[in-house]
Amino acid sequence: MDSTEDSGSKQAKPVSVEKQLKAMIAELEKIRGRHTELVSVYVPAGFNLTKVVDQIRSEQSTAQNIKSKSVRKNVLSALESITQHLKLYKQTPEKGLVIFAGNVSDKEGVADIELWALEPHEPVRTRLYRCDQIFVLDPLKEMVREREVYGVIVVDKGDAAIGMLRGKRLDMLKRMDSIVPGKTKAGGWSANRYARIREGLLNDFLKKVGEVATSNFKQVPELIGIIIAGPGPIKEDFAEGDFLEYTLKAKILGTVNTAYTGEYGLKEAVDRAEDLIAEASVIKEKRILDRFFTELEKDSGLAVYGLIQTGEALKAGNVETLLLSEAFDWVRTGFECKNCGFKSEKIVNRGQIDEQRCPECNSRLAVTSEKEITENIIRTAEEMNTKVEMISIETQRGEQLKELGGIAGILRFKA
Repeated sequence: MDSTEDSGSKQAKPVSVEKQLKAMIAELEKIRGRHTELVSVYVPAGFNLTKVVDQIRSEQSTAQNIKSKSVRKNVLSALESITQHLKLYKQTPEKGLVIFAGNVSDKEGVADIELWALEPHEPVRTRLYRCDQIFVLDPLKEMVREREVYGVIVVDKGDAAIGMLRGKRLDMLKRMDSIVPGKTKAGGWSANRYARIREGLLNDFLKKVGEVATSNFKQVPELIGIIIAGPGPIKEDFAEGDFLEYTLKAKILGTVNTAYTGEYGLKEAVDRAEDLIAEASVIKEKRILDRFFTELEKDSGLAVYGLIQTGEALKAGNVETLLLSEAFDWVRTGFECKNCGFKSEKIVNRGQIDEQRCPECNSRLAVTSEKEITENIIRTAEEMNTKVEMISIETQRGEQLKELGGIAGILRFKA
């Protein structure tokens, strides 16, 4: 981004890797403007970029009317940063563009204009411009949710529907009708013969449903789990039988009752499976943390924690899975002593920045620069083919990880 006379030159932070999105959201959520000087811009896929530039210029003209001199200057600087960044593009990226810019300094009267640019992994569907005390992040959060994918099958003797839940978006993939007759037997048929024919037709129908579901779900490597639903006992027969391919059957989260089948049944299934879905995410995280803490407690040499130790193992290519707490908040910070002129740069936890003192005269050090390191860590992990897991602090294990510095790794081999 362009420099301002207050903040110095800083580079925009491009984020193109899907796994970095959560880290970016977590970083931006912590920022609170002292005034309405944080700008969020969402450009939908296929939208004319020239119109966006024209709108930003129009907003610059409007911002000239802001009464507060410092706020006016910060908003204009943020808008100018966005304008300059937009010049890097000949056209809107394939899936759209998101830009955030504004004064992120928490000190009154001090400007620190910073810019983030994102070409997301999912299409941007919202055209938005807003200047506020917070960045607008809801559309990005939806993209994170869309990475959590669930299969949904609603089945009964008469019909079935197969759907896919991506975040809050539910798509029906296939609707199927059966030829299974009702329980009333035709005249002249023996009850046993009729029952056998009906059972055979039902079994054939469930096999077909399983084949279609397997064909669709196998194409989705990020599939977390499968929900089986329906108004009658057929759903339990399907869940317990061997109708899905065995790796998919292992992903069945459970069954739920619905009053309907078809598209309405899919929607009802998702509403009633809320606990199953929430439990699946928690269980996935629990398994990862249990594995890490088991290795740590065994002192097997396959677990590492702390910024320095984990960072060294990551650079050496020895981290199989990197665990990053959502509370991880370490920054590369520049310091200067206003009393004796001492200068230094080091990586510290953001909560400890104000505690830093000069080693020469023990005066409190002033901050001259701050740079997030989360994105660089994730980028290094990607280069080393290391799996990255963002860990919440809503569980006891998650809180323990936070207390260990918020960063840890499960190693490929003993160091």
